[in-house]
Amino acid sequence: MTNQILSVMDHRRDGAGLVYVYPVVSRRAAGLSIGINLNVNRACNWACVYCQVEGLSKGGPPPVDPGLLERELAGFLEQVLVGDYLSRHVPEACRRLADIAFSGDGEPTSAREFPEVLQVLARVMESFGILGKLPVRLITNGSFMHRDEVKRGLMNLAAMAGEVWFKVDRGDPEGMLSINQSRIPVERVVANLRDCAERVPTWVQSCWFAWDGQAPGKEARQAYLELLSQVADVVKGVHLYGLARPSQQPEAGRLGRLSGAELENWGRCIEKETGISVVVSP
Repeated sequence: MTNQILSVMDHRRDGAGLVYVYPVVSRRAAGLSIGINLNVNRACNWACVYCQVEGLSKGGPPPVDPGLLERELAGFLEQVLVGDYLSRHVPEACRRLADIAFSGDGEPTSAREFPEVLQVLARVMESFGILGKLPVRLITNGSFMHRDEVKRGLMNLAAMAGEVWFKVDRGDPEGMLSINQSRIPVERVVANLRDCAERVPTWVQSCWFAWDGQAPGKEARQAYLELLSQVADVVKGVHLYGLARPSQQPEAGRLGRLSGAELENWGRCIEKETGISVVVSP
């Protein structure tokens, strides 16, 4: 392992020299986040235009090795909780273990071993005395909520007092197709989101940005508000964020950052129209 100092601008998966486990400084989690990457082949069923994964391809992950994941996670937690990892690799203002997050280079719930992986995580966390004390987050596009193994995984996540960050960038079919390369019907997104939120505490996470120099228009905003209004009674809130790191996708040159003021104003509008609380990360 190098003496590299982590940065919110660098979410590389090889920061600890491991297969599944990687460290990042998360601006939204406000500290060190231990990431778990099940999609080690850089394959995802979506292809979001702002994705920072280089060499992203369409598809799912190879079989996961739960034993290797358990050894990596236990070893890395030892460095963080007992060793001097934080002082050597994390900026002083962020020297706290904020969470363990399923994210990485693709959709984590596409792994067939997903429920078993949650059991591995619970076992390792219990051995360090942090089960139920350290947040566990699943960052997902929610497209596999209908699978039985995903439902079992959510049950395991709920037992760990975990939470879900469920991606909804747009609320209209055209927007979902152009931004996420997803053809899932809006009504299915709503059903999946509701099903998820009724099983595990769930936040919506939405990335907003300019496209060819233009901010999302009135129709896109209205469709998004209408989608959120259908789940306002079950979701915990919305994480609204802007572009943080350069996209590695072909559309990168068409994307632009919105100002902090624009995102704050949009966040206030979401709160007013839906009654859902919004946390903004420009």
